[in-house]
Amino acid sequence: MAYHLLIVEDDELVQSLLAAYMKGEGYKVSCAGSGKEMLATLNTEKIDLILLDLGLPDEDGLTLTRQIRARSSIPIIVITARRGREDRLAALELGADDYLTKPFDPEELVLRVHNILGRAKDGGGDGGGARLEANVIESGGWKIDGGARSVTSPGGQDIILTAAEFNLLAALAKAPNRVLSRDYLLDAVSRNDDAPSDRLIDVLISRVRKKIEDEPKKPKFIITVAGSGYKFSEPN
Repeated sequence: MAYHLLIVEDDELVQSLLAAYMKGEGYKVSCAGSGKEMLATLNTEKIDLILLDLGLPDEDGLTLTRQIRARSSIPIIVITARRGREDRLAALELGADDYLTKPFDPEELVLRVHNILGRAKDGGGDGGGARLEANVIESGGWKIDGGARSVTSPGGQDIILTAAEFNLLAALAKAPNRVLSRDYLLDAVSRNDDAPSDRLIDVLISRVRKKIEDEPKKPKFIITVAGSGYKFSEPN
């Protein structure tokens, strides 16, 4: 069954061109020209990924990103004419999985969509030192189910993560006690050559720590290795 994309874009020409191109690549496509239409579609349709413009007539796309993340982990690719670093970082910090500025190559967009959906489906990566069975990682008492896209803490709590957060934690947990560079983690999350990679990974690390650590400023699981990257600390 084809993945279902939701294009949220108020420019009718851009919307129709994007829809035609993505349909030509085999995707099912729905469109919305405002935040209100987007939310209505999300309430009635099963959407696999959202292509979200920031400059909508009724609501700022950054606000919509936050609203989506409050209710769902659906992957979001922001597509916008805004080129400012602040907007890019704000979108990523609020939970967007990728950020693409206009004008862009539609083939590049297709690759990004394909990569994000592929990672959302199976998590990717190698087995490392963790136990991996039926796409389930068990490391340090944590259970990360790649098929269900679920994370369970050592205490049995379900942890809700976005697609990018899940992929980051899965990449770390698959290689316990091994230092992974920011570039490696960026590849595991979402390739975006335009984004400042160090900052992107640091933002995601901060978000994941807030969800899995008792004291995010004194982490026990995701450890910073100065000058090298991060590692998932698994008890011996």
